[in-house]
Amino acid sequence: MITLKFKLYQHKRNKYLKRSINAAGVIYNHCIALHKRYYRRYGKHLNCAQLQAHIAKLRKRNPFWQLVGSQAVQDICQRIEKGYQLFFKGHNKGVRPPNFKKVKKYKSFTLKQAGYKFLGGNRIKIGGRVYQYWNSRDIEGTVKTLSIKRTPTGDLFMVVVVDSVIESCIQFETGKSAGFDFGLKTFLTCSEGFSIESPEFFKQSINVVRKASKQHSRKMKGSSNREQARLNLARKHEDIVNQRKDWFWKLAHDLTNQFDVLCFETLNLKGMKRLWGRKVSDLALRDFLDILEWVAKKKGKQVVYIDPWYPSSKTCSGCAHVLEKLDLSVRRWRCPSCGCENDRDGNASINIKIHAERSRSRVGVSTLGLGDVRQAQLAIPA
Repeated sequence: MITLKFKLYQHKRNKYLKRSINAAGVIYNHCIALHKRYYRRYGKHLNCAQLQAHIAKLRKRNPFWQLVGSQAVQDICQRIEKGYQLFFKGHNKGVRPPNFKKVKKYKSFTLKQAGYKFLGGNRIKIGGRVYQYWNSRDIEGTVKTLSIKRTPTGDLFMVVVVDSVIESCIQFETGKSAGFDFGLKTFLTCSEGFSIESPEFFKQSINVVRKASKQHSRKMKGSSNREQARLNLARKHEDIVNQRKDWFWKLAHDLTNQFDVLCFETLNLKGMKRLWGRKVSDLALRDFLDILEWVAKKKGKQVVYIDPWYPSSKTCSGCAHVLEKLDLSVRRWRCPSCGCENDRDGNASINIKIHAERSRSRVGVSTLGLGDVRQAQLAIPA
């Protein structure tokens, strides 16, 4: 499965798609209300099939709800069902149940087998109307789902999920592997002796964002000036996201061109966000790793993750001596066993590489795919 994203042309007929998204938001909130009412009255979870049948009857009597296709309504019910299943399975882990959403902030609706038709070129028919999109690449394979998503700035995107096998487009073997350690001061430290600093795009633009945020908060609620200020603030955040994503793609291609195997440590990013907040969000390591995995899979390279409890920072890369305690403020330390001086991040990156190579030889990584490699590394004890 691969996901392709296309931007729709700006046109006055796009208002029909935006109204459909609003209708989907109303249906979503109505389903949430039914779930809550059913649980209060009977103490049971509302069955998804019963909910779909009930919404189908209500939809026949409500012209506004008919703006959303029947399959999109079924998808809304299934998404709510999935959310409640995750809540009941992991409610002790802080997972929250699905809740109401503001209709204006509702983002998308999804069509599966029907409700759309590709007309060739850059034209697509949705709900009886023809729309045009930026055809940046050909859609190859069987289309599974089509989603229409609305951004905070009002732009519409078409997200297509295609059942297709990604083939390696570049066959270039370097025979090299490297370990990378993620840090707050340095984005990535490589075991080969170089480090990569993050541009920290949000930090660069924080004054611009603050100014736009102040202008938005000072406008009268419900006025057209406040809406214009909101769009201006949303554009500032969108620019930051696009700059960061562009840098991630370029960095992913550079690293996969240099190395065949890239080794990382599995980190608890949610816990790190609770400690360092905006700093970790600005670095966005998880977004970078998602892009790196995609590029690596396309080029036939491998991304390997080691066990999260492996003491990479406290282990000496020279003699494998493990310290009992190492404070986060200590950036350089001397090994009491062999006497060599270790840089915290550089030493960790070397240990990540050594441990990953040892683990790969243990599980026979040459016979595994990218997803299997990731699961195998997580299963190996430190």
